[in-house]
Amino acid sequence: MNEFRTITVDRSGPVARITLNRPEAANGLDRELGRELGQVASYCADDPELKVVVLTGSGRFFCAGGDLKAMAAAGTDVGEHLKALTDDLNDAVSSFGRMDALLITAVNGVAAGAGFSLAMAGDLVVAADTASFTMAYTRAGLSPDVGASYYLPRLIGLRRTQDLMFTNRVLSAAEALDWGLLHRVVPAADLAATVDELAETFAAGSQVANANVKKLLLVSSSHTLEEQLTREASFIIHAAESPDGREGIDAFLNKRTPNFGHSAAGRH
Repeated sequence: MNEFRTITVDRSGPVARITLNRPEAANGLDRELGRELGQVASYCADDPELKVVVLTGSGRFFCAGGDLKAMAAAGTDVGEHLKALTDDLNDAVSSFGRMDALLITAVNGVAAGAGFSLAMAGDLVVAADTASFTMAYTRAGLSPDVGASYYLPRLIGLRRTQDLMFTNRVLSAAEALDWGLLHRVVPAADLAATVDELAETFAAGSQVANANVKKLLLVSSSHTLEEQLTREASFIIHAAESPDGREGIDAFLNKRTPNFGHSAAGRH
């Protein structure tokens, strides 16, 4: 994972840190960045030893969304350009959403358009107090992509989603937290250290338990109560029978800190 040009990837044990690295273009999503993000997300999803992935941006922006200059340069081939770009970005979001590892999005600055959508894909979303959020699509005559219409109504409801998408209003980090879009806001100078601490905490936790939580929440809104009860029962049985489950139960009963391994969570 060291051959990328538009992102950087740092791996430390069960933690991978991905940084969008086009600061001169506000980390705008062009074809190359989309392709590389899709590739690295696939690598992360296929890595059984990975427990945590951190996604952030370099410079002042988290991600300003799709690169409009690249779209304009595509001319009459803009449809083909966007088809390739959205295919790669959709693959990335799907891989991040379905991988066993937890995704922490560390929003270091402006998150606009598809950058806003990417930020919302995190299992934990932490923002600098200087960050801001805007959809911005309709201002450019475009409609949302990269999961915005999936995540936002589930997070904040239809009316607030309509407000964001139709008016392109800009939310401060504090407002985004109040709306329920974020898990926490920290001083900009503390963002990296805060996210690193969270990543280490999750890296020491149970991959099986965390992966099961992700899978349960991903389908909860589309299942009936009975279907979800059945799925929950299957998952807790799987967890209890796993090395993590046995270790966790023993540690709890003996009042000690559990020592969870890096075993894969398995598929359901």
